[in-house]
Amino acid sequence: MRLRSLDVEQPDGARTDYHVVRLRDLAVTAAVDDRQRVLMMWRHRFVTDTWAWELPMGLVEDGETPETAAARELEEETGWRPGSMRELIYAQPAAGITDSQHFVFRADGARRVAEPTERNESDRLEWIPLSEVHGMIARREIVSSATLVGVMALLLDRETGPAGQG
Repeated sequence: MRLRSLDVEQPDGARTDYHVVRLRDLAVTAAVDDRQRVLMMWRHRFVTDTWAWELPMGLVEDGETPETAAARELEEETGWRPGSMRELIYAQPAAGITDSQHFVFRADGARRVAEPTERNESDRLEWIPLSEVHGMIARREIVSSATLVGVMALLLDRETGPAGQG
């Protein structure tokens, strides 16, 4: 993370200091099985001292593509290796204050290959039926913006088909 103070000229010509948080990009994986369930992690976030369901995710490392990072994070955090992957949605979660980009991928045909190697990532893993996701959002059991964007895109994907083609 880097914090930058920028000298910005606004549309009215006034100049102001503008603070920007520079963050690495984030890769997120929504693994969906043939029973229309998504693999999610129950995890604690110490910053907000809350527990919630999240999709597997992590930072895109130097020299790594977002898709490679998403596949790596899925396997490290869950022990599941993706079969086919495709970009589900792209987001800039807080473009007014940060340059972070979120790349969310859908993985189909995932298979269990090992125990998770990142043991501090979650308390438990579950395959959650997509039909339950809306209620989980309403109950604030899903609150992470990256996860919200991902699961809402999954729900749209299910209704309209890939990239709105349905």
